[in-house]
Amino acid sequence: MAVNTTITTGDASFDKNLNGSYGATATTTTSSPPERLADCDHPDGSVTTPSESEAVALGMHRLETASVRWYSYLLTVDFWVVIAIGQVLSLCITATNTFSTFLAMANTSIPAFQTLFNYLLLALIYLPITIHHLGFKGWLRVVWRRGWKYLILSFLDVEGNYFTVLAYRYTNILSAQLLNFWSIVCVVIISFFLLKVRYKLFQIAGIIICCGGMGLLLASDHITGSNGGPAENMLKGDLFGLLGATLYGVSNVFEEWFVSKRPVYEVLSFLGIFGVIINGVQAAIFDRQQFRDATWDGAVAGYLVGYTLALVIFYSLAPLILRMGSAAFFDISLLTANFWGVIIGVHVFGYVIHFLYPIAFVLIICGLVTYFLAGSVLGDSKKPWLGDNQQHGVAGLGTAKLKALNEARRQGLATGAGAGAGTDERV
Repeated sequence: MAVNTTITTGDASFDKNLNGSYGATATTTTSSPPERLADCDHPDGSVTTPSESEAVALGMHRLETASVRWYSYLLTVDFWVVIAIGQVLSLCITATNTFSTFLAMANTSIPAFQTLFNYLLLALIYLPITIHHLGFKGWLRVVWRRGWKYLILSFLDVEGNYFTVLAYRYTNILSAQLLNFWSIVCVVIISFFLLKVRYKLFQIAGIIICCGGMGLLLASDHITGSNGGPAENMLKGDLFGLLGATLYGVSNVFEEWFVSKRPVYEVLSFLGIFGVIINGVQAAIFDRQQFRDATWDGAVAGYLVGYTLALVIFYSLAPLILRMGSAAFFDISLLTANFWGVIIGVHVFGYVIHFLYPIAFVLIICGLVTYFLAGSVLGDSKKPWLGDNQQHGVAGLGTAKLKALNEARRQGLATGAGAGAGTDERV
């Protein structure tokens, strides 16, 4: 029976001796045999080797005890990557809204049906990758053991999309956008109580600053009269918007939990499979009349293709920002989508930009930067529910666990399997 050897990280020195062993100040303890990581670590369920666990502990210790200043994370590549990904996601959201507007102008309003192609494409892309990595029997085991969890995630995602779109049908855009703030509140509350996330003062300040920037956007829209106007049924639309924002918030937290424990291709494949089923049934029930009344021509087909591609890119990149950042940062990053939407509106739909828009955009970006002030070099990538050394998480792209493995290799502290484990960056 294998024995898992760990190294106490405390304040011990991890300088390696010439013979390859670690310094005497580091003490070793024996623990129970390594468990098979059915819900975490290796995507194929293989055992985490003692040397890999040791390397993660060493690398994590190095990263967390390194001398940092309040702006240290802002100087890392990770910070700029996560900011850039957030803006790409905002542009994707803007693109989907633009194509939806084109579809509505072409008398084609099929909210459930048009999203069906996104889930279908996700399944076609990521299901073969998942089966390739896990094998067909391994994939069936995942279906048996975790399929119901993926079903819940897909249901939350599909219904969040549906009710948010439905809200815009009954209420005005200004009211619907105000309700989107509720998704941020949901994420913070759920993360705090269920995932044991503890937000720092700068993180709370960053969220408030971003919401202030969004408030300026809404105020500008109200002043110019471009975002208000009459509505068919304000109460009904606001209730749909509130429900959609709640479902969005819950699904974002759930997805962050999933992608920190499992490979991204597995999560997206099941999101696609169950999304097709749920969305297909919903479209068959609620979109039949709109489908018959819709205009079908080459332009509409092009809008559907553009909408689907933008949404697939969005879904493919979202797990990375959820790993490197968090569900809260993910939601506040998307606030800039309103600004990009105005830029598109100016050049495509002839909108006139108000002077508050650039101020609001800068304010939101400042809020995103503030969110990461006075944090560690790991930012939000270290998840509290994965353990001190992230032992319950996958060593995938963007995770704190992979960063720790890479740091251990750079410092020459990882040998054998521990060093090699970080080289195949599991996604």
